[in-house]
This record gives sequence, structure tokens and C-alpha cells, in this order.
Amino acid sequence: MSAEKISWPHAPEHRLSVRGTYFVSAGTYLRQHHFRGKTRLSVLHRGLLKVATDFGWRLEAWAVFSNHYHFIGHSPVDADTAESLSRMLGYLHEKTAKWVNRLDTESGRKVWHNYRETRLTYEKSYLARLNYVHQNPVKHGLVPVANQYPWCSACWFERTATPAQIKTVYRFKTDQLNVPDDFEISSDW
Repeated sequence: MSAEKISWPHAPEHRLSVRGTYFVSAGTYLRQHHFRGKTRLSVLHRGLLKVATDFGWRLEAWAVFSNHYHFIGHSPVDADTAESLSRMLGYLHEKTAKWVNRLDTESGRKVWHNYRETRLTYEKSYLARLNYVHQNPVKHGLVPVANQYPWCSACWFERTATPAQIKTVYRFKTDQLNVPDDFEISSDW
């Protein structure tokens, strides 16, 4: 048998040897809605932002849902690689899984499945994905305007960015992006 490494579609190879800006998506095991409801969404949202800060990642866009999340983040400037992403998400997933399992009295239940990351190296791809993440609650039919969804960065972005930055990001089309995001969303938030 060949020693050649096989890349399995359910276990994406994480290529984090280069510092940079990454688009990240993670989903729950079997796409279960473990984080349904305001309290659970708030805990996951707050956890993502805190853990990212603690690990030195600077997030520019995020959207958190009952069974998945997306974000765009810059890896730590004091590191040569983005390898801390795996540790960061492992820590976030461990803490949130234990928390939600305690709530549901489901000790040891598998909560998180995997994550995918893409290093963004082209400005147009980066800007389109920023728009995609900000607009994700609209894509999923949760709100008519993204800034109305509390667990998304759109409201923060519109408050902190210049009008020119907002116009630039929001004008980028997202329909041609290849983003695996066929999650069925819970409207209970």
C-alpha cells in the first residue's frame, strides 16, 4: 500500500502554515441545532469573540447560528503561521460543547463536527466573503436586513466602518462564491 496521504472530504486538510486572513466555517455534528435560542446563541457568539481575542486573532466579520458559524479573521501578527486556529477552535468547541451538554444533561455527546478554512489572498475574494459573512442571516431568511441579527457583525461593521468602506464591501456579489453553507437554520432566536 502506498504511503501517499489521502485527503478525505469529511476531514479537510488544514493548511495553516502561512500567516494571513482566513475565511472559516464550522458546523455542529449532524447539523443539530444545539445553540437554538437567544441564551445559547449569545454564549456561542460571546465565546467566539473572546476566544479569538485571547488567541490573538482579529475578527473582521462573523455570523453565528444554531448549528454553524462563519468568520473572517486575521491570524496573530506575532506568529509566522496561522496554526493557532486549530487550537483556538478546539478550545472554543470543547468549552461550548461541555456547556451545552451540561444544559441538556447529555454528558459526552458529540456537538461539533469539523471546520473549514480558506486563506484569502485576493482582494476581490476577501471583499466578497466579508459581504457574504455580514449578509449570511439574510441569506438564511432570518432577517430582512443583516444589521437586525444580533449574532452577526453587520451592525458593528456599519457603526465602525466609513461610508466608503461599507459601500465597497456591500457592493460585492456573493452568488458566485463556492461556500459550503447548505445548513437548515432554526428560526428560534
